[in-house]
Amino acid sequence: MTLSTWLTFFVAAWAISFSPGAGAISAMTSGLKYGFARGYWNTLGLIIGIMAQFLIVAVGLGAVLATSEIAFSVVKYFGVAYLIYLGVRQFRTDASPVAVDTGNPADFSIRELVMRGILINLLNPKGTVFLLAVVPQFVNPAAPLTLQYLTLAGTLVLTDTVAMGIYTLLAAKVLRLLRSAHHIRWMNRIFGSLFILAGTFLATFRR
Repeated sequence: MTLSTWLTFFVAAWAISFSPGAGAISAMTSGLKYGFARGYWNTLGLIIGIMAQFLIVAVGLGAVLATSEIAFSVVKYFGVAYLIYLGVRQFRTDASPVAVDTGNPADFSIRELVMRGILINLLNPKGTVFLLAVVPQFVNPAAPLTLQYLTLAGTLVLTDTVAMGIYTLLAAKVLRLLRSAHHIRWMNRIFGSLFILAGTFLATFRR
């Protein structure tokens, strides 16, 4: 892979990472509820999920989702159901104010935050098809593929780590200004609605 090819992908990776979607919504929701230090665990799950998507593309299984209507639909609607579930749960979350980077909220779970991030990115065939369309453009089939894939994956991890961290931090800063139950209730409704909207858009996605 030439330097110019990598730099082109580097720019594209920033656009991919910062593009609004279910991952950004999840990062902001986590930052809003738990603050940056705790909420950032969700980013670990998002990274694992997107790397799983990347691996699917790298080993060629992405082609199955791209060509098999049944496989594509099964994965897509699992993702739709999960996003809507998160939206409904967020919408109905208790409106009591939460501590930011202090104390230990009773419902805080690193495992749950990480798993939520994994499932959000993994159960999104749109991401698989998108990577399937983008990644091959930066791969030289005549050169060793493993190093090229590792370079592209590492680049995407870097940009996603920064982008999701910024989304989480912005939400955590907003939380410091929203201390009343009324404010928290409306933020929960907004983020819950965004999850549901993301699921609805995923349901309409076509290859």
